[in-house]
Amino acid sequence: MNVLYNFFESGAFFNLSWGNILMIIVGIIFITLAIRKNYEPLLLVPIGFGILMGNIPLSPEVKIGVYDEGSVMWTLYRGVVDGWYPPLIFLGVGALTDFSAMLSKPRLIILGAAAQLGIFATFIFGIALGFPQDTAAAISIIGGADGPTSIYLASKLAPEYLGAIAIAAYSYMALIPVIQPPIVRLLTTKKERLIRMKPTNPVSKELRVAFPIIGFIITAAIAPEALTLLGMLFFGNLLKECGVTDRLGNTAKTAMIDIVTILLGLTVGASTNAAHFLTPVSIKIFVMGACAFAFSTAGGVIFAKIMNLFLKEKINPIIGAAGVSAVPAAARVSQMLGAKEDPTNFLLMHAMAPNVAGIIGSAVAAGVFLAAF
Repeated sequence: MNVLYNFFESGAFFNLSWGNILMIIVGIIFITLAIRKNYEPLLLVPIGFGILMGNIPLSPEVKIGVYDEGSVMWTLYRGVVDGWYPPLIFLGVGALTDFSAMLSKPRLIILGAAAQLGIFATFIFGIALGFPQDTAAAISIIGGADGPTSIYLASKLAPEYLGAIAIAAYSYMALIPVIQPPIVRLLTTKKERLIRMKPTNPVSKELRVAFPIIGFIITAAIAPEALTLLGMLFFGNLLKECGVTDRLGNTAKTAMIDIVTILLGLTVGASTNAAHFLTPVSIKIFVMGACAFAFSTAGGVIFAKIMNLFLKEKINPIIGAAGVSAVPAAARVSQMLGAKEDPTNFLLMHAMAPNVAGIIGSAVAAGVFLAAF
């Protein structure tokens, strides 16, 4: 009987709490959204399953979780805590990204910058809620809709809230098709949503090769603290565009980014153990993340409308919402909204310009915060 009691005492059912049950339900919801709705499945499936792994309770003597030093999961989680995974993901993102649309219409870069409004507005909001400045900065970067940058900044400025910030960032990235459309419709008229834009012009190979080199030098000079993220992003793009490193570029944008995404998603999910995750601060972080994302979406749309006051060739303000750096999800949402108003209006390539500019913008914003705090 003692053997049986010890067995049950060390098992999950004996130690299961209501918090664990709630988080397991959240994990199942994430997996369901990924499979049924196709909401960022490459992110939500690993994160959702990680949540399940992190909320199977164990007795204190069993040391196998992400918070148990020396365990396998603890070792894999070092890539999140110490900031190894985000730069590797940026390398793959750079190899996947085509900056041609942005280079064809450089003025659309401004929309990518304007969509970072939510980051700085939420930073002020966070200080008003009583968060220390460095913690408010780490939370506010959620507004850039950039999961790797959010993790990287949180690991440096607010490691105690890393799990909550990471889950909030990836949750809102996945829910872009739900969050952005009502904001865009609220801020635009039907006439504005019907604006047609001229096709983008082709960009020479020379310019595409020169851009990652020049772009890195300029942005790294502005925000040297973000050199790791920016360097990996532009280096990955150079591998793609230079034409002589196809093997390296293909590895970066396929096998490597997939492996790192699996490890990052699984360990971030596993870090959401109810005892560490279900706190009043986590709720505040999710509320602030939602505000940041809404402000960023609105910032891009409103600035496109302001630009139209001075431009002869009008911009469809829908593409301003794509200024957040969730590539290519935000650009696809812009295309979907434009096509709903006029099925013959193709906004995808135009939306990719502020979308890829947003990647750079959020990394620069992170560099500014790192330099300040």
